Amino acid sequence: MDTTGKIVGVLKKYAMLIALVAVFIFFYFATGGKALYSQNINNLISQNAYVFVLATGMLLCILTGGNIDLAVGSVVCFAGGAGAIIMENKLPWGLAVIVMLVMGLLIGMWQGFWIAYVKVPPFIATLAGMLAFRGLSNVLMGGITHPVENTTFLNVFGGGSDCYVPDFLAKVGPSFTSPDGVLINKTCLFAGVLIAAIVVVYTVINRSNLRKNGYKLESLTSVIVKTVLICAVLVWIFYKLATYKGIPTSLIWIAVILCVFAYITTKTTFGRNLYAVGGNEKATRLSGINTKKVMFSAYTMMGLLAGFAGILNIARNVGAQPTFGQGYEMDAIAACFIGGASAYGGTGSIGGVIIGASLLGVINQGMSIMGTSSNYQKIVKGLVLLFAVLFDVLSKKRKK
Repeated sequence: MDTTGKIVGVLKKYAMLIALVAVFIFFYFATGGKALYSQNINNLISQNAYVFVLATGMLLCILTGGNIDLAVGSVVCFAGGAGAIIMENKLPWGLAVIVMLVMGLLIGMWQGFWIAYVKVPPFIATLAGMLAFRGLSNVLMGGITHPVENTTFLNVFGGGSDCYVPDFLAKVGPSFTSPDGVLINKTCLFAGVLIAAIVVVYTVINRSNLRKNGYKLESLTSVIVKTVLICAVLVWIFYKLATYKGIPTSLIWIAVILCVFAYITTKTTFGRNLYAVGGNEKATRLSGINTKKVMFSAYTMMGLLAGFAGILNIARNVGAQPTFGQGYEMDAIAACFIGGASAYGGTGSIGGVIIGASLLGVINQGMSIMGTSSNYQKIVKGLVLLFAVLFDVLSKKRKK
């Protein structure tokens, strides 16, 4: 392959990542640098926590054949409302968390049953769920707001004034300040450096394992450049957080969810089955894999993650309202497709979810800082989604 072909290949492979960087740069200049303020980086993470969580679950559904779950926004509202009412009645916040997770799990199983075993089309089954659980949310909450005042719950799940990891290293060694004179949270900065080191070690070990097993390796130069860029971005993000209030607890939950499901989709039999079903369901079934169980499990996990998103949502908003969750399913679906998931199924990754959710978050925040109407924000997000799917469709046609 000539140099031009290699460049085109790289551009195709990292198109959305390049787009994310370009959007970041655009809003940096368009907002006079405000988009990269430490507080705005913190808000970008906290405000979009639900997108990362829901998009992770939505990816599982999409992998099974381009299927989606339209009910997740209503499930977030329904589960969150139940949790808020439990805490409003002074019951333990731990009980509220369990109830919200169980509600999400059961709803996911309910929808998975109709889709996998009764063969109701996912669009219809989840559309019915969207309407039904939105109605149940209004009935449950009586059309009013239910505040959450339990400070422990709020701090643990990213909604209180102290929802940040304490600086355990504050009294260890000398103190450091940023060029602006802000005291740096050393625990946060150390965490960023540590995670970057883990990325390097994982990359080296993974490349070594691939070589031992005889797989075709990506060029060493490409791997080095990619790893250096990832580590630089990680350290920069944690530096920005360190100059604000430190690591928000919502970031920890996002990281846990992403890491767990990255492992599930890439290192487990279930994960491989998801891709197989999306690639060719009939061939997968004939090979002896229980495709119904795979589909059922995907929607069950989606429901569980919707319940967890409900937890993060009421913590962030310090309460529950019957209108919460509207449009959340669209953000989750958009994040997956923008991140490279195929509309036909069988293609997509957690890394893509991170890129897609981040791109949507940057667009929302950047345009908000600029004072742009929410209507225009929706127009821009719609166009970005259209071009992302169009890119996937055209790529498929070229391969044929």
